Amino acid sequence: MARIPSKEEILAWISENPTQTSKRDIARAFGIKGQDRIDLKRLLKELEAEGHLEKRKKTYRDPDKLPPVSILEVSEITPDGDIFADPLEWQGEGDKPRVLYVAKQGDPALKKGDRLLCRMTEVDGGDHDYEARLIRRIGENARRILGIYRKGHEGGRIIPIDKGSDKEWMVPEGAVNGATDGELVEAKQSGPKGQMGLPRAQIVARLGDPTAPRAVSLIAIHQHGIPDEFPDEVIAEADKMKPAGLKGREDLRHLPLITIDPHDARDHDDAVYAHPDDNPKNPGGFVIWVAIADVAHYVKPGSALDREARKRGNSSYFPDRVVPMLPDRLSGDLCSLHEGVPRAVLAARIVIDAQGEKKSHSFIRGLMQSHASLNYGEVQQAQDGSPNDKVAPFMDEVITPLYDAYYALRRAREARQPLDLDLPERKIVLSDEGKVESVRFAERFDAHRLIEEMMVLANVAAAEELNRLGRPLLYRVHEEPSQEKLEALREVAQASGFTLAKGQVLQTRHLNQLLSQAEGSEFDELINMSTLRSMTQAYYFPQNFGHFGLALKNYAHFTSPIRRYSDLIVHRALISGHNWGADGLSQDDIDQLEATATHISQTERRSMEAERDTTDRYLAAFLSDRVGNEMTGRIAGVQRFGIFVRLDETGADGLVPVSSIGAEYFRYEEPSQSLVGERSGLELTVGLPVLVRLSEAVPVTGGLMFQLLEVAGKPVKTTGRTPGGKGVRRKPARAGKKSAKTRAKVRRTRK
Repeated sequence: MARIPSKEEILAWISENPTQTSKRDIARAFGIKGQDRIDLKRLLKELEAEGHLEKRKKTYRDPDKLPPVSILEVSEITPDGDIFADPLEWQGEGDKPRVLYVAKQGDPALKKGDRLLCRMTEVDGGDHDYEARLIRRIGENARRILGIYRKGHEGGRIIPIDKGSDKEWMVPEGAVNGATDGELVEAKQSGPKGQMGLPRAQIVARLGDPTAPRAVSLIAIHQHGIPDEFPDEVIAEADKMKPAGLKGREDLRHLPLITIDPHDARDHDDAVYAHPDDNPKNPGGFVIWVAIADVAHYVKPGSALDREARKRGNSSYFPDRVVPMLPDRLSGDLCSLHEGVPRAVLAARIVIDAQGEKKSHSFIRGLMQSHASLNYGEVQQAQDGSPNDKVAPFMDEVITPLYDAYYALRRAREARQPLDLDLPERKIVLSDEGKVESVRFAERFDAHRLIEEMMVLANVAAAEELNRLGRPLLYRVHEEPSQEKLEALREVAQASGFTLAKGQVLQTRHLNQLLSQAEGSEFDELINMSTLRSMTQAYYFPQNFGHFGLALKNYAHFTSPIRRYSDLIVHRALISGHNWGADGLSQDDIDQLEATATHISQTERRSMEAERDTTDRYLAAFLSDRVGNEMTGRIAGVQRFGIFVRLDETGADGLVPVSSIGAEYFRYEEPSQSLVGERSGLELTVGLPVLVRLSEAVPVTGGLMFQLLEVAGKPVKTTGRTPGGKGVRRKPARAGKKSAKTRAKVRRTRK
């Protein structure tokens, strides 16, 4: 007969072996078998009743300690990048223990509100009680709920506004927070999800009328968690700033630098100037100046402004508003290169030859004064021979040399052959009240390309300069496509009658050859869109893997520090590398460079998703009074459940469910991204021209539904069903008895 352990021995064992706390583990540890297990069970129940242990499923643990595997919620991310989390299952009597999340390489970037399943390690001393290592992330900020509140008998429900989501949430009477029927609300999950009934939620914010014109971008801002209000300390810090003077700077005010921006631009963060190189060893060459606002002078490492800028990562742009990275005192004033006003800059002086190849560069911390604030349209008109009164005085000295330098850069671009996709940009035009007046494709001038080429040149120079100085920086990385995506593109090309080089190292010129083959053909858009889909997403990283899309070995973002935190890091690195002041790259900046890269890559994707969702909602609102109209478009995507169509007029995307196309079975062929009708042989693939009827437009979600009428000019027989079905229908021959049984079951359920 084994000796029954004392209560103290049992507690000591559980403390020393937190992962082996079931009754079976404890019995095995003390050699307890047979009838003696009854005495062990009695002791465990006594310890539980006395509060020394807590039974959790089939294990026992100290209630004043966290279990070895716990669910946590990220509660704080410090300016130093430390991540702290709250345990969600704390049952102890004292304060919740403080938990430090310890990330390992490859862990995802986290934000406040993320839920994590973690393995816990108790630690002594320091500012935390436990360290947590990730097992897996539970959802993506899973508790954030945005939707329309519908009042019920006791409390109400939240109808989601996410496109494609049909999950509703129940709001108990005491969790309504004063919301009224039909109001846009933000809520969080309250309590665990049960297996029966709707999950419960508590309303935490009321956001107003969801149909108000200017609510569209507000929905996206809240939905994606973009910070849109500056803390008081950040505003106070910005308001104290004064314009930088000439001390410690080179005077560049004599240079006729100008800004060229959209006509409605509120801030100007880059200025340019070019003139022929007078060096006889460089015939036909140019000297190009690119001056960028010196944001680092105002946003010091570790300051409130710096913490908030890093948190936001970048500015977010919507048709009706901008959510800036920096307060307006900086973005619209002190860091904006306004005409006739002295402004602090970091300037690149770059020498190119007659073929546009860079021969040399140097960087200067200076003070400039913009000689003119011009827009793309008027600059292009001037170059085309119709200068207005504002541009005319600058034609000979500024505009003509800029274009001449651009033509040289264009020759270098043609030799380098970066990826040349033809994908026009949509522009949504709003009235003063915030309603959509029109949707058009933005015009592209050589004036746009001039500025783009000079910004690319300056970004290359910044990356190369920091490499020369041996300073850490954030590169803009764009890796080449994966072999799987490349093979899928090759199959699409072959099915369209084109070829994509195989058996050699892929270069952008190979893709450009494919795009050139398709140009002007019926497959033009298909090949452009398929090529875009084969690309990886660009990101920021402290190591250099090159920029595939631009066909460049060294590339970093330097030219927009007002709206991108990455550029601010590059500016600080240049300041440190040239010993221009104490406001350069700090040791904390360097220590958390990789974490910063991950974070701002994530905030960039967040902004892109929010901007895309906003555009979808505005387009759905614009088209909502055209339900029933016929429209032309092209197939933009194919999935098992249907096809996505992009309209020619507006560029809006919508779904044609496969259940509404023809009375036949459609087979999904993933390699060629097509749906093929088994009886008719109808093949639906990306790029085909179609005629559709708009059957549904939901502005709150941005969802559009179409009915397919014609493919490549040939009529398509429809099922007569309203679009909205799910999945590919089963073959009619396999429906039979199963369908009858299913219908009978549905009838019984409804009764």
